[in-house]
Amino acid sequence: MADHNDFGKIAEDMAADYLQKSGYKVIARNFRFQKAEIDIIAEKNDLIIIVEVKARSTDAFMLPQEAVTKTKIKSIVSAANHYMEEFDKDNEVRFDIISVLPDEKRNLIIDHIPDAFQALDAN
Repeated sequence: MADHNDFGKIAEDMAADYLQKSGYKVIARNFRFQKAEIDIIAEKNDLIIIVEVKARSTDAFMLPQEAVTKTKIKSIVSAANHYMEEFDKDNEVRFDIISVLPDEKRNLIIDHIPDAFQALDAN
């Protein structure tokens, strides 16, 4: 496995841990539908929260959340719709992004962006 894949896995584990410590219930990880993948599906206050985790070793070129393109949003929304149908959920859905970046001392810092985009952004 490549180093960037290891870093991505570490970032997803950190994000899931962060969510649990913040009162979220993680109900699925790496949920796949066709070619789409949802990193984390969580629940809090009767909301289903779809979380895209973005990790970068540097923000020199772009912030991690800037990598969530319109195409990526369409893919996430499609997978979220499938999840909701497959598990017969009728909760309101929120789309969050968690970015993980090292600070100047190489400590990994989490930035949670609730309600980062809407399903309508996929259109």
